[in-house]
Amino acid sequence: MTEPIQVVCENLGRTLEVAMGTPLSELARRIGADAPHPFLAALVDNRIKELNYRIHTPVSVRFIDITSFEGIRVYQRTAWFLLQKAVHDLHPDCKLHIRHSMGPSGFYCEVEGIAEFDRAEADALRQRMRDLVAADLPIVRHKLLTSQVREIYAAQKAEDKIALLDTRPRLYSCLYTLDDTAGYFYGSLAPSTGYLDRFEIEPYYNGFYLSLPRRTAPETLDTGVDQEKMFGIFREYQSWVALMGVPTVGRLNAEVLAGNAGGLILVAEAFHERKFAEVADRIEEANRTNGTRTVLISGPSSSGKTTSAKRLAIQLGVLGLHPVLISLDDYFVDREQTPKDENGDYDYEALESIDLPLFNDHLQRLMRGESVDIPRYDFITGRRTWHNAPLQLDERSILIIEGIHGLNPRLTPGIPDEQKFKIYISCFTSVAMDNLSRISTTDNRLLRRLTRDNTQRGSDALNTLTRWPSVRRGEERHIFPYQENADVMFNSSLPYEIAVLRPYAEKLLREVPNTVPEYDEARRLLKFLDNFIPITPETVPPTSLLREFIGGSAFY
Repeated sequence: MTEPIQVVCENLGRTLEVAMGTPLSELARRIGADAPHPFLAALVDNRIKELNYRIHTPVSVRFIDITSFEGIRVYQRTAWFLLQKAVHDLHPDCKLHIRHSMGPSGFYCEVEGIAEFDRAEADALRQRMRDLVAADLPIVRHKLLTSQVREIYAAQKAEDKIALLDTRPRLYSCLYTLDDTAGYFYGSLAPSTGYLDRFEIEPYYNGFYLSLPRRTAPETLDTGVDQEKMFGIFREYQSWVALMGVPTVGRLNAEVLAGNAGGLILVAEAFHERKFAEVADRIEEANRTNGTRTVLISGPSSSGKTTSAKRLAIQLGVLGLHPVLISLDDYFVDREQTPKDENGDYDYEALESIDLPLFNDHLQRLMRGESVDIPRYDFITGRRTWHNAPLQLDERSILIIEGIHGLNPRLTPGIPDEQKFKIYISCFTSVAMDNLSRISTTDNRLLRRLTRDNTQRGSDALNTLTRWPSVRRGEERHIFPYQENADVMFNSSLPYEIAVLRPYAEKLLREVPNTVPEYDEARRLLKFLDNFIPITPETVPPTSLLREFIGGSAFY
């Protein structure tokens, strides 16, 4: 008789014995009966595994549900596959496009072939999805020769997926099936449709809004999301990358392999410069008509606020204004005075991590025309320093303040709202993996931060990955609620940038040991990066926003 296998169950904090070959799904049923949410997958020795994975050796297991960052991604991918199947059933000759994220937990989608997705279409799609959930259909993962996968995609006329297969050739590829529908997803899925207990479909613009549960509040579905400014930015950039011929990673890779990366970079940088000039024109008009002298730039971590502020300053100088820049990061309190989050970690995303009395005192003095010595914050020592290079405003000066809390009204209570010009910057990634698998703007920003933290702040990948969940929580609480208050939204993403970031991030991610929980995230990002043909950084101009992260910027 085979000896039982020892399994360290991190959810219970004790060791269990299971028979060889026991699937994770069986173990999940044993321990998850009283769990508040269904287990969607598990981390086995810090590597994510689907619930059909069978245990053959002693392992450490941590089951994950929708409230974890890994779990919400599993839920979202499975929902996309369910949506793909439902659209195929109702409109077999049409193509589904998952365009971009919307709101805290939703996605804007369109069905190519249906010009206007009305209420009747939304009701029919929602009902079909519910029927598929009630049927609890299995989702099966297959490992096939890539040539076989390519034949399946060719039959589906899925040129977006074929382009990626052709530019990143592998002998074998993994394919998922849901009844008669085949799909390819860049990560784990739930075992069946029955795990998707909550979603909503609402008509929106030319398509519809797929609402999914929030990670932080799984019982909540956000419908009727009002994000017109962000929606407009996504649509503008998606139209632009389509015109450039790089709407997906496969098409981008094809351009790189054809030797066209240099031209692509020049066009992308010119587009950015044009957008900076347009924003500067609006600020100059606000200054001329309303006397506006304060520009507030906000955005989440690694959105490119610093370089954007400096490039905007150049454009304002062209218009005859005198820009003066202040970074909110320089007003961080000393590290030991930083507030802590619920886990006892320093919460650098909290507004209270800024020395608000000192900042507002300096702000008022500058507006009175006084000379003020501005501090500098040393991220390595965690201390404020002084550099004895005072700032002073004149009658043509525009004060540009950049930092994650720029749009929070509590930051600048002494300045009337009509005297502020507010800009929200983020990396709204417009290039998609394929029509059904979007690239998360969060992943794009994380790759930027991994690179920058190492080159400029002396931090390794493990430290950055460990801090990232806290950063994400801080953004959800302190930044995203204010984004629609902006007068202007600016997309700092560049269609070629992940191809440039790849060699930098890969080196760092490979150093994450398999003994830590962050190992799975490092592996996920490495697998993601492997889809991109690298672009050498020498072709990136020194004025590029990307230089803020890879080094060599003309602004530093």
